[in-house]
This record gives sequence, structure tokens and C-alpha cells, in this order.
Amino acid sequence: MRKLLYALTAIMLLGVPWAHAAGPEFRSDHPERYTVVKGDTLWDISSRFLNNPWYWPEIWHVNPQVSNPHLIYPGDQLALVYIDGKQRVTKVSGGNGVTKLSPSVRSTPIDTPVPAIPLDAISSFLTDTRIVDPAVLEAAPYVLEGEDARIVTGAGDRIYARGEATHDTMGVFRRSVTYIDPDTQEFLGLEAKAIGAGEVLDTSGDVLTLELKRSKEEVRIGDRLLPTEDRKITSQFSPSAPNSDIDGKMIAVDGGVTQIGQYNVVVINRGAREGIEAGNVLAVFKAGSQARDPYTKEVIQLPAERAGLLMVFQVYEKVSYGLVLKATRTLSVGDQVKNP
Repeated sequence: MRKLLYALTAIMLLGVPWAHAAGPEFRSDHPERYTVVKGDTLWDISSRFLNNPWYWPEIWHVNPQVSNPHLIYPGDQLALVYIDGKQRVTKVSGGNGVTKLSPSVRSTPIDTPVPAIPLDAISSFLTDTRIVDPAVLEAAPYVLEGEDARIVTGAGDRIYARGEATHDTMGVFRRSVTYIDPDTQEFLGLEAKAIGAGEVLDTSGDVLTLELKRSKEEVRIGDRLLPTEDRKITSQFSPSAPNSDIDGKMIAVDGGVTQIGQYNVVVINRGAREGIEAGNVLAVFKAGSQARDPYTKEVIQLPAERAGLLMVFQVYEKVSYGLVLKATRTLSVGDQVKNP
């Protein structure tokens, strides 16, 4: 958690204006050059140059002569340049903003580019926890008991399950939250919470024997087994504004807390079918209170007020997961999310 707070401190210090911008707005105190350091995120970097960091793709100039021009690594030098009279940010080395084509050595491994946001805050959602159809979960094998008739087990223990093993390694999942659209009552998806994973050691009829290789919490009787997915953690998306008009709501928050703030993971009722993409930044609007008209005695709904920003990092067909990056007020489930 401390690493996460350090990585995102720049967001709180730099701030983001609340007025809707028609294009990228460079900060008045933007640097002419910046050297990327370990612990930076793409959000931090774009916030150093722009008042509205979600416009980063519009000012990022890809230099095809640089190895992996789309990625940014610790040690890279970024510089503000003018291309066709417009300000752009690009990777450079050496002096005068000119890229030299001489060999160079990076101070960090080539496979660790700067992520958009700290991955330790969201990695479990990217690698394990998933949205599924309820029928898929109901048809999956389920845990009967642990070794020596134990009802709860953990990493290193053996468990017995009933059903068909489709892979040598199976993930252990628990039925979590059913997501329903608060406005239309449409079913949006079922969250299958990742508990752990085990290796199938033996099959006897429809009884499976597995050894748990890892577990995040105790495995229980009735937990379901699903094939593990070889997901690559997406760290290469960049902050961006949605390409379509988005008008949705936050419908859940990880951990079940009632008050949502910075660094909380939330679920929104918009997904791929509405044009949401990983990296999209959305503004959060706090629902307005109600006031009574002193003359007509009518109850008047006050307008929503802009109160935060979130970035989408995992997209499904009808829902998406996002990380709250800024909150000027306490946010709540039901608050609106719209284009920034």
C-alpha cells in the first residue's frame, strides 16, 4: 500500500481541472525535459505535462527510430518539441532534443515498461478475478472437502472436488457479486472471485484430487473450479478520453466499503458494448442532494457535481473495473460516470 501511495502522490499534488476541455492543455509549469524514474506511472508523467492527462495520446509523438517507441522506461528522457507548430512530447537522448542512433544500455530490464497506473493495486483483477455467466459457474466442478475431512484448506493442502477436470491446473473461485443495472434491471454479469489455484493430481470417476499451489484465502466446501487463464497484465494502455459519449454509474466497490475514495477499485455499468476501452478516464459526478422549494413546497433535485476521476483498467462486455485516481469529495455507489 505504501508503494501505491508513493506512486500516485503526484496525482494529489498536481491536481486536474474540472472544466471539460476540448483538447490537451499544457500545464503552465510543464518541464521542457523530464527523465523517467523508477516508480513513475504513465498517469504521473502525463500529469506533469498536461492539465488534462487523458489527452496524453494526442501529444505523445512516437519516434520510429527509437526501440519500442510506444513504451516508456525508467531512464528515458522525454522532451517537449514542436512538430508542425504543435507541442508534442517524445523520447530523446543526447542534447538539443535530437535522438542519437548510437547503442545504449538501459538501467532496468526491457520487459518492465512504465505502467499506466500502479499494477499492485489492480493485479488480482487483471490476472484472476473475472466476470462470468452464472451457468458457467454452476456447471463447474466444486470442492467436496479437504484432506482429512477438513472444511477449510490453503496452499500446500490437498482438496477433493467433484466434476470434470478440463485442464491440469484449475483455479478456485467463489461466487461473488451479481451485477444488475440499477436503471434498467438488466443482468450485467457475475463476478467470480479468485481464491487460489491447484494442480490436478488424480481423477477417480468424477472425483478430482488437487494440490493447492497458492491461495489468497481459505478454500471452502462448495468453491468452484474453473480453468486458469493465461492473461497478460495490461500495462501498456495509456490515459485517454472515451471515443463515445459515456453516461453510466458506479455500481459496486471492491471490499464492500460504503465510502469510496482514492485508490479504490470500482465497477461501472458500462463496458465494451458502449465503447469503453482499457485506459479510458472518466469523470465521477456526485449525486446532488434534494432541496425543498420555500414557496411551492416542491422537492427539487439539485444537479450532480463533479467530484473525481477514475481510469478503466479491465473491460468486459457490459461492465468494467476502474481505479479511482482523484476524489475531491467522498464518493458513493450510484454516483455518475461521464466523459472527462
